[in-house]
Amino acid sequence: MSVPDSGVAVLGVRHHGPGSARAVRRELERLRPDAILVEGPPEADGLVALAPGLEPPVALLAHVPGEPSRAAFWPFAVFSPEWQAIRYATSAGVPVRFCDLPAAHTLAGDDDHESGGDRGGDHGGGVPADPIGALASAAGYDDPERWWEDVVEHRGDTPFEVIAEAMTAVREGYRPGGREAAREAYMRKTLRAVLKQGFGRIAVICGAWHVPALAGPLPPATADNAVLRGLPKVKAELTWVPWTYGRLASWSGYGAGITSPGWYHHVFDAPDRPVERWLAAAAAVLRDEGLAVSSAHVIESVRLAGGLAALRGRPVAGLGEVTEAARAVLCEGDDLAVELIRRRMVVGDRLGHVSDGTPMVPLQRDLREQQRRLRLKPEALDREIDLDLRKPLDLDRSRLLHRLRLLGVGWGTPGQARGKGTFRETWTLQWRPEHDLALIEHAALGTTVAAAAARRAADLAGADSATLADLTSLVERCLLADLPQALPEVLAALSAKAALDTDVTRLMAALPAMVRAHRYGDVRGTSVAGLAAIVRSMLERVCVGLPVAVTGLDDDAAASLLKHVDAVHSAVALLDDPAAETAVDTAGIGGSPRERWMGTLRGISDRQDLHGLIEGRLTRILLDSGELDDAGDRMSRAMSRGQAPARAAAWVEGFLAGGGLLLVHDPRLLGLVDDWLTGLSGDQFTDVLPLLRRTFGGFAAPERRAVGERLRATGPGAAQRAEAGPAQDLDEHRAAPAVATVLSILGRGTA
Repeated sequence: MSVPDSGVAVLGVRHHGPGSARAVRRELERLRPDAILVEGPPEADGLVALAPGLEPPVALLAHVPGEPSRAAFWPFAVFSPEWQAIRYATSAGVPVRFCDLPAAHTLAGDDDHESGGDRGGDHGGGVPADPIGALASAAGYDDPERWWEDVVEHRGDTPFEVIAEAMTAVREGYRPGGREAAREAYMRKTLRAVLKQGFGRIAVICGAWHVPALAGPLPPATADNAVLRGLPKVKAELTWVPWTYGRLASWSGYGAGITSPGWYHHVFDAPDRPVERWLAAAAAVLRDEGLAVSSAHVIESVRLAGGLAALRGRPVAGLGEVTEAARAVLCEGDDLAVELIRRRMVVGDRLGHVSDGTPMVPLQRDLREQQRRLRLKPEALDREIDLDLRKPLDLDRSRLLHRLRLLGVGWGTPGQARGKGTFRETWTLQWRPEHDLALIEHAALGTTVAAAAARRAADLAGADSATLADLTSLVERCLLADLPQALPEVLAALSAKAALDTDVTRLMAALPAMVRAHRYGDVRGTSVAGLAAIVRSMLERVCVGLPVAVTGLDDDAAASLLKHVDAVHSAVALLDDPAAETAVDTAGIGGSPRERWMGTLRGISDRQDLHGLIEGRLTRILLDSGELDDAGDRMSRAMSRGQAPARAAAWVEGFLAGGGLLLVHDPRLLGLVDDWLTGLSGDQFTDVLPLLRRTFGGFAAPERRAVGERLRATGPGAAQRAEAGPAQDLDEHRAAPAVATVLSILGRGTA
């Protein structure tokens, strides 16, 4: 393409197009322009010099200080034409400037977005909503993407004159409006400024849709100034941040995204025999997963892809043909294997990298230093790590991940530890570009991750909307993150909230978390000073309020309260050691936590107005704790004829919740349940059957089998079965074929 008389060459491209990227690079090397203009926010002109030290995919991040929700991204991949233009300019020493609407105006609008545009625009007038679709239809294609790939991306020799001519025809009679008019007006304004500075050969790389607005004679500057006058404006700050191919994919919500960034990277990186190289790489991915894929599979899949392209009239096989060939030959129709190729290769797991010289808030820089020190490299794909908290390195890693979660940076997601005990944690790590924005959002809280997390915890504790459950969870999070400087404020807020809360169920729900924090804080080397008094105070209030809370409950309320009772009982057990009791007794209230709790349960269990479920469960808790020696008598009363069958069944459900081994080892209790059941009438049995099925269905299979065997050994007819012996169970007629088979195997045959 020759430079027109004006000295301006406008190269219309598709953002993130590998063919366009190669063509732009080649055209720039031919034109050797004095200056280059690229779509993007002009506030980032000072960041262009950092490009050689960046590893794409990366993005320009623009945000409004103090309003991090107002942010926009301009992503670049290695196969983005704009990125290739920037890299050419920095290597050749050519000035390069961004010419799109400033981020100050973009962020002042109502639509927060990920910028970068697309090859279309904000269409109006009589122009098709999808101009590329219109051109594809005129060429006989029913798929605009396939047409664009065939005529541009898979060629690598983009005919810029033809693209400009086609876009001029599509835009004939069209007058842009709104944001699109402002964007194109600012592009022309920038172009005029560069021409005025004396540059003679200028290359403009922009979306193909905008070519007619920039090529040829420019309209009067007064018209563009009128469009730009009065635009809303905010203060914007810009920097480079890492990006991912997953985020670049169109399904991530990015307006100018593409469905297959990994494929486009391959097409750009391997212009020679891309299909053969792609299918060979796909075979390697499948082999890594233990699937048998030979070189013959690869050869046949290449042939099939080429055949499909020929049948469809395509110049070369595209992603559709390659995927179908891989599905049929490499994957043998297995959709899971195809999905593996799509995730690993079509989308890709590439995460970009920015250099240390990139502008960062102190919080970002502190995180980078800690990532290096702790050997935790950010990655785009999920990576699972196991941490042993007895090791200083793993303990520091855990603290960092917990602190980041307090800041809303979900780099790590905690999972279920594989081992037992409190010394192990499992995390799944995945870095996303939004995490940098979250760090910027909280930059005002502190210059280090620890300081910012502590301030964030204090702010959450002081929020009027913080509930008792929120505060108890926050205490745990502070302990896990090792933020002793935040604990005093959080504990003070918790104490005040607990003192005013009159709902005993909320106190019961909050207590277990406090006990866990008190019990296991020393495992992580975290101070729990001040927590003991709150734990004891909360337990005392629970003990005072529980007798009232168990009054007048229906079935659902009783079941809900029972969960809290079990949770508090388990929590009190964690405090049941001399060291813990000594610490808790510093609150100045006599008696150990266990004694206070068990005394409360004993007092409640003797009441006559309890729901059957509650009474049965309390009886079992007291029995297991060695506090009762009359459990049999209590069960006998609960199952007497004077009790309604439904209440008796609820009592049994509460008593046996959690397992049936007690019935196996206590013949008297088993006999009481058996006698009660066999004494029910048919209608009564039908009424209580759902409760009984729920109770006994919760037992493990070996427990149910053991209960059945115990009943068989002790129930009616057991003596007669014992006298008859095992022979009574043998049907000799039915066993005869099996006996003959065994004798034949042994070579003894039959007589």
